[in-house]
Amino acid sequence: MKRVAILISGGGSNMVALARSMTGDHPARPCLVLSNDPEAGGLARAAAMGIPTAAVDHRPFGGDRAAFEAELSRMLEEAAPDIIALAGFMRILTPAFTEGWRGRMLNIHPSLLPKYRGLHTHARAIAAGDAEAGCTVHEVTAELDGGPILGQARVPVLPGDTPETLAGLVLEQEHRLYPETLRRFAAGDRRRLDLTP
Repeated sequence: MKRVAILISGGGSNMVALARSMTGDHPARPCLVLSNDPEAGGLARAAAMGIPTAAVDHRPFGGDRAAFEAELSRMLEEAAPDIIALAGFMRILTPAFTEGWRGRMLNIHPSLLPKYRGLHTHARAIAAGDAEAGCTVHEVTAELDGGPILGQARVPVLPGDTPETLAGLVLEQEHRLYPETLRRFAAGDRRRLDLTP
């Protein structure tokens, strides 16, 4: 049984979707939910589900990312995960950190990578006149939002969509895509998964 640590920064909706999926014959179980914000709403949600939680507040570290990541690593090593799932974790990780977890760390990103790495993905898709948007689960590497793609889910961009309405549609697909991709990844299957609504 694989152990999964889930890293969050906010309410944790993707974390909840992942945790709820890890039951029955699923090859993994959550071992820790870790946040860079001690007030993140997802920590209380994880605790209510019986998952151990921890927080490493990034703010006292100022701009010292190495020191912040050293404390993050210490917490992770205590939990001994086989896989790290970034689920709305809003800190950019250094190459030194990502290299230490190469091949074992996943992220979900709200665009059809390689389009729209970084922030404001929905507004950028609408501004470009794209016919579709979506989300991507990928392995984490030193390149921001640039690791091997494990799965994508697509949604049409409709006339009148705003970044907010599109974000809501994409989030529904994130909650489908991420759990299924994690299940496959934990079982050793890295073939690409493509979902349509």
